[in-house]
Amino acid sequence: MKLDLIQTEKAPAAVGPYSQGVRADEFVFTSGQLPFVPETGELISDDIQKATRQALENVKAVLEEGGASLETVIKVTVFVKDMENFSLINEVYAEYFKNHKPARSLVEVARLPKDGVIEIEAIAVKK
Repeated sequence: MKLDLIQTEKAPAAVGPYSQGVRADEFVFTSGQLPFVPETGELISDDIQKATRQALENVKAVLEEGGASLETVIKVTVFVKDMENFSLINEVYAEYFKNHKPARSLVEVARLPKDGVIEIEAIAVKK
C-alpha cells in the first residue's frame, strides 16, 4: 500500500501532531476540519452556517490536494457542539452534496478542539 501525506495551504494547518489528510492507494482520508479561515487563521464560531461552509471548504481543499473531490466522497462524519443546529447544518451541507449523497454520521460532542462549533471529516476515492 502506498501512503502519501496531504498538505495544502488552501486549508488550515493541523493544530496537532497529524496531517491534513492521507492518500492510501485510491482512497483519500481528511482529518477533521474545523472552520478556520486559512488566509487569516480566524475560527468561525458565531454563525453555524458560516462555520459549516468553511469546514466544508477546508475538507474540499484537502480532498482536491489528494486527488479526490466532493463528488467522490463516500463517507462524511460531522461533529457538532449543539444538535439544535442540525437543520441549519443540513441546509449548508445540501449545497455541497446536491445529487451525490455519501454516507454520513452527525454526532453531538461535549467539546471540540479550540472550542469549535463544528468539525467535519471525509473519506473519498481518487478521481
